[in-house]
Amino acid sequence: MQVPQGLKFDSNGLIPAVVQDAETGNVLMVAFMNLEAVEHTIQTKRATFWSRSRQKFWIKGETSGNVQHVKGLYVDCDKDCLLVKVEQVGAACHEGYRSCFFREVSEDGESLSVIAEQLTASY
Repeated sequence: MQVPQGLKFDSNGLIPAVVQDAETGNVLMVAFMNLEAVEHTIQTKRATFWSRSRQKFWIKGETSGNVQHVKGLYVDCDKDCLLVKVEQVGAACHEGYRSCFFREVSEDGESLSVIAEQLTASY
């Protein structure tokens, strides 16, 4: 399996991946991929990541059913970050929101407000 040439993985073998809704342009989440996850994503068109907390490979939606069908994979100018454009099925966030970015910082920077509707219970 070929992966984009010259990708720059960090010292842990990971590269950050910004996941964006291909239709709306909204940022859904940020995760990390290792080489195997990049290969699997390209091969299957299912967003696949490396879980730093669990130290294992995971396919988005394999347990929750909230899958991400990959519509495009892009590399930034420094080749050290990926942009994954997806068709999101259900919630992208493990807390049940469409996007992981469902909290807004107040103008004074002292508080957070939930600015989105929770689609499902946390999973």
